[in-house]
Amino acid sequence: MRTITKKPEVLAPGGTLEKLKTAIHYGADAVYIGGEAYGLRSRAGNFDYEEMAEAVAFAHSHGSKIYVAANMVTHEGNEEGAGEFFRTIRDIGIDAVLISDPALMGIAVTDAPGLPIHLSTQASATNYQTLNFWASEGLERVVLAREVSMAEIQEMNEKTDVEIEAFVHGAMCISYSGRCVLSNHMSNRDANRGGCAQSCRWKYGLFDMPLLGQQNPVGAGEEGIEEKFSMSAVDLSMLEHLPDLIESGVDSLKIEGRMKSIHYVSTVVNVYRKAVDAYCADPDHYELKQEWVDELWKVAQRELATGFFYKDPTEDEQLFGQRRKIPRYGFVGQVMAYDPETQMATIQQRNNFGVGDEIEFYGPGLRHNKLTVEAIWNEHDEAIDRAPNAMMIVKMKVPFAVERFDMIRKKK
Repeated sequence: MRTITKKPEVLAPGGTLEKLKTAIHYGADAVYIGGEAYGLRSRAGNFDYEEMAEAVAFAHSHGSKIYVAANMVTHEGNEEGAGEFFRTIRDIGIDAVLISDPALMGIAVTDAPGLPIHLSTQASATNYQTLNFWASEGLERVVLAREVSMAEIQEMNEKTDVEIEAFVHGAMCISYSGRCVLSNHMSNRDANRGGCAQSCRWKYGLFDMPLLGQQNPVGAGEEGIEEKFSMSAVDLSMLEHLPDLIESGVDSLKIEGRMKSIHYVSTVVNVYRKAVDAYCADPDHYELKQEWVDELWKVAQRELATGFFYKDPTEDEQLFGQRRKIPRYGFVGQVMAYDPETQMATIQQRNNFGVGDEIEFYGPGLRHNKLTVEAIWNEHDEAIDRAPNAMMIVKMKVPFAVERFDMIRKKK
């Protein structure tokens, strides 16, 4: 009989306050966010101090934690103001800060004693000696490089006491632990200081250049490369291998995606929460349910694979050639209120939907129900055929119980 010695944390992305609250509502034990400086997602909806305070109050009231990513690589002058930043987020109640640059670590330790530090994945920790070094420096947790295998994680857990955090779902950077300069050279945006333009995901053509200035498209008019390609990887998904991760001793299961939608965050957190709870409750009788796998595909943007956990990725784990037809679902609304007596739901529209559409409601715990829209009314109780305007409030009859903050999607 297998026993689980520790239940891993489900760690979700929080690109905005709305996404953070959504993640916690759908089961996240912790959420990582960015501040207005020192992070690597300058285009995410980063948090000011007031929003951080609200996030901490909300999270702690629900038994969850908040971590702040301050994982940029600093050049001279970039560290200015960091001491005040770290002191302020410590006093707000942030549970830990993620850092990769030793300069920022030193500032955090000196200027904000008591603020726990986690090593960011940008630091490329790939062996137990590295983990032990950072533990000796006082760090509580190490976020592993994404290039680490399952066997290496098991060895780390045996030979170190520091907490281990590993990415389990989301986009994979084509470069080593995100340390890339393509964006710097192609768009003058420094990826390691928060400005990545994702140049690897652009479409490229392949040319034969036998002579200087001569470009012959490879595959044009003949068998060969028929479409432009990228240098990017498929996305990571370890849902089907959660038992291996949990038994390896990983303390935190990290979901990527601070710039993804609340549709994405709610769906992915919902699935991993359900699977982790099911395995830890009864590992001997755990069964991966196909409905969990199908649910993830409803928000998948690319093919899914297991990254470096079991083998070195090949061209099969990159975006080449024919791709699987991923079922496309659109996020169309969110339930704001429901009256069980009248069965009337008040809905905040997020994308166009209307009479005749088959829609799906879902909520925490993987509650699902479908219906075909027969009638909708606007805020003035006027019957309308469609809800075309962003964020408009509409009402519709729903013959089953739904709850505030349940989501609504439809197949495209």
